[in-house]
Amino acid sequence: MKTKLTNAFTLMLLLAMCFTTVSTNAQTKRKSASMKDCCMMKDGKMMVMKDGKLMTMVSDMTMKNGTVCMVNGECMMKDGRTMMMKEGECMDMSGNLNNCTTVTTRTKKTTKKTTKTVTH
Repeated sequence: MKTKLTNAFTLMLLLAMCFTTVSTNAQTKRKSASMKDCCMMKDGKMMVMKDGKLMTMVSDMTMKNGTVCMVNGECMMKDGRTMMMKEGECMDMSGNLNNCTTVTTRTKKTTKKTTKTVTH
């Protein structure tokens, strides 16, 4: 009887660990998917967010709507208008300008593992 309980407890523990791993991986994938590719002004420099990675912009970028964002922070719209990006502004790959503080903020969640001891 004791062996069956030990085996059952071990199986439940393994299943719980597998579920935790799958759940954590799903959250990471959702986080990466929610981080859109864009260019942004951060700390006075133009930066590019690509596949969840932030890097310095090294060449001008043309967005889907024809807007060109330049390394110096100037953006030229398809109609010829120009604007200078300000700190915290972000332009997604479709050419939509918005505040990107939510794009660059990442939080780390800590996970606590608990083990219950069964006594008989």
